[in-house]
Amino acid sequence: MAGKIVWRKVCLGKVLEVGVVTWSLATAIVPVVAGFMPGLVLSRILVGIGEGVSPSAATDLIARSIPLQERSRAVAVVFGGLSFGSVLGLLFAPPIIQNLGWESVFYIFGLLGIVWCLGFESLKVQRFGDKEGILNLGQSSTGSDGLISSAMSSESSHSSLEDLQNSLKDVPWGAFFKSKAVWAMIYAHFCGSWGHYTCLSWLPTFFSEELNLNLTEAAWVSVLPPLGSMIITSIAAPFADNLISNGVDTTKVRKICQTIAFVSPATFMMLSSVDLGLPPWEIVAFLTSGLALSSFALSGLYCTHQDISREYASILLGITNTVGAVPGIVGIALTGFLLDSTHSWSISLFVPSIFFYLTGTAVWLAFASSEPQDFSKSEPES
Repeated sequence: MAGKIVWRKVCLGKVLEVGVVTWSLATAIVPVVAGFMPGLVLSRILVGIGEGVSPSAATDLIARSIPLQERSRAVAVVFGGLSFGSVLGLLFAPPIIQNLGWESVFYIFGLLGIVWCLGFESLKVQRFGDKEGILNLGQSSTGSDGLISSAMSSESSHSSLEDLQNSLKDVPWGAFFKSKAVWAMIYAHFCGSWGHYTCLSWLPTFFSEELNLNLTEAAWVSVLPPLGSMIITSIAAPFADNLISNGVDTTKVRKICQTIAFVSPATFMMLSSVDLGLPPWEIVAFLTSGLALSSFALSGLYCTHQDISREYASILLGITNTVGAVPGIVGIALTGFLLDSTHSWSISLFVPSIFFYLTGTAVWLAFASSEPQDFSKSEPES
């Protein structure tokens, strides 16, 4: 069993690197395949694969190495980087394109991913070194770090594939879907993603057509939600960790944070969808504030996977994240269909998001839990 745990941890560390390399290379080759549709589609698929596995691998590393009282800040740093990257991308992409051409954006951003991987590999070596192996795993069960390194280096690809198959067979899939807490996470992830993806896709058009902002103003306004998210994340994470450190029940903390993440955007969307005669910039402020406050989810939902199961945190995030990707396909298309049919931004964009935010809150408060779940007898929890 110890050998399987060692292999799985090392594998997930590599998965994170492979995921980043995959989407970085797929991004960098876009200018090369831009005139060849199958190649362009393949590059987008590879980006999706790379981005799909990386959050789960990062979640696993956090779950295994960060104590409960510091978990919210760790998750905020890792996943809050999405907002930081969005701000930098929106700010730097236009001048890069203007001065170096559109192809340069893909080359530069792809190269940055490769540089990150080299830095991550160097950090692992500095942090753990040769003495402790890649992740300092399983010392007490093997008796010699040298034996671990030797065993790992001598494994054949056939053995690694066999270990992967055995690891997947050992996953208690049935137990996951019998848990009300897991279903609460699945639905919450779906609801949060619906609001996030639809707003990300349609708010620039809303600002331009409904609020009569010009394209330049709409572009600058698009920077505000991720910028606000960075600010809110820096407040929400210490807030959650301090509550837990002071003895507040972890489940209660996660419920408080996720409720803020859902009720806040729902409230501001309600105010924005009602004709109160507000000037455009007040509506922009409302929507920006609501989307920024939704970042409390990093201290709510996104920590719960690790709270309930350190061993299976990555798999649980993979499950909820898969369901959470559905609104990116269905929600965006449905919003466009409703907008064409009703010509109403309230009905097409705001009402569905408000519905999911509020029902997501109700389900979360009723069924969410951060208590460690006994998904398998062999799962160690502390």
